[in-house]
Amino acid sequence: MDLKDSIRVIPDFPQPGISFKDITTLLKDGEMYRRAINELKDLVAHLKIDVIAGPEARGFVVGAPLAYALGVGFVPIRKSGKLPYETIEVGYDLEYGKDRLAVHTDAIKPGQNVLIADDLLATGGTISTSVSLVEQLGGKVVGAAFLIELVELAGRNKLPDIEIVSLLTYED
Repeated sequence: MDLKDSIRVIPDFPQPGISFKDITTLLKDGEMYRRAINELKDLVAHLKIDVIAGPEARGFVVGAPLAYALGVGFVPIRKSGKLPYETIEVGYDLEYGKDRLAVHTDAIKPGQNVLIADDLLATGGTISTSVSLVEQLGGKVVGAAFLIELVELAGRNKLPDIEIVSLLTYED
């Protein structure tokens, strides 16, 4: 089975014109989920990664198992007000709204090589905000890994100096 066959596409969600790529169908299939993580692992294995950061919530289900597979730590990037310790925050625009992301001030040490992992690269807002948070803490983003990339939204253009890997691409 092709990985793309395990992604459910839902038209007009969460609003008309959006074609939502639902990864829950991939996540519930242990074999496909493991395959996706292992394929991402192979694509980023050449990078020197000290820690993986993933934005909530779907970045957790990609980033945490990928960190485990690579034997490195995982840093959760959360929405404003969700982390219990001191944080830094950055606001950003979504495809259909605005939000703020935060990370603990001690989550990344200066000079650490960080891979950012998430389920989807669309407009690049969430990931460029995650990059900003990592860089504010002195980390160096060495790459970004995604299960899915929506090519026509050109999110990778917001990340010109970062190596990007995507398992699956969609043109629409």
